[in-house]
This record gives sequence, C-alpha cells and structure tokens, in this order.
Amino acid sequence: MAKFKLIVSDPTTGKCSVSEIEGARAQALIGRSLGEVIDGSALGITQGKAIISGGCDKNGIPMRADVHGGAKKYIVLTSGTGFRPRKKGERRRKLIRGRVISDETYQINFTLHTEEAMKKPPAETKPEPQAPAAPPEPPEKEKRIKKEKETKKPAKKGKR
Repeated sequence: MAKFKLIVSDPTTGKCSVSEIEGARAQALIGRSLGEVIDGSALGITQGKAIISGGCDKNGIPMRADVHGGAKKYIVLTSGTGFRPRKKGERRRKLIRGRVISDETYQINFTLHTEEAMKKPPAETKPEPQAPAAPPEPPEKEKRIKKEKETKKPAKKGKR
C-alpha cells in the first residue's frame, strides 16, 4: 500500500500544511509526474488546484523534473535540485530520483493555485516607477576630496 507525506504550500499566504495520505487516495497519485496539475479534492483540499512541485524518497533522494521515469539514477549535475556547488564551475555525479511518483516516494510537495491567483491580470498593468529625487547637496565641509590609497591585494595561493 502506498503512503505519502503531503506538503502543500500556499504562495499567497506563504504558509505550508503537512498531512499524510494512504490507501485509494494515495494510489491516485502514483504515475503522476512533477509539474502536473491535480484537482485539490483528490488531496482533501477544497481551495482549487495544486501543482506537483517536488518530492523525495525515504532516503532523502530528491526528485528532479528533467530525469525521466521514477527510478534512481546517477547524473552529472552543475546546479539545481539535488546539488549545491561549492566552487564556480564545479560538476559532480549525484544520485537523483526521476520525476514520476512511485511506491518508493515518501514525500510529495504541492503548490496551491486558487482560482483567484489564476484570474489575476498579467504583470503588464504595473505603473511605471518614477525617477528618484536628487539627493540634497552636502555642506561644504563634507565636499572635501580625500585621497584614496591604492592598495594591491596579495596573489591568491592555491591551485588554478
């Protein structure tokens, strides 16, 4: 039997709610993939629709939208879900789970999309920002020009 932990976030309020689901309601989620829109009534939410935004398995291996299937795979990552580079240009082979929800999935993240959020006008209706006012002139004492010393930074030691 499938059992999932659901984390539903509401972007309008910025709050999250956690619940568990099992049985026939959990079986309805198996085979769905990241990015799909699901009716909220299937999750026990009456506020509209929800988008599957992420998840992980019981070992904490994250799901990634660009990996097909639901199995675990080693892929080379440079950034994004499942990898935080420590140096610029770093690449590493990491274990990632595919985008399809399976029995091994433990946690599923959802983002709410209510009817109000879908009906909002596009961002084109924003008023144009006004140019900021010029700062007031400083007193004569503060207008002095200070000579800045040129300092050279020591060369970095290490591999290049």
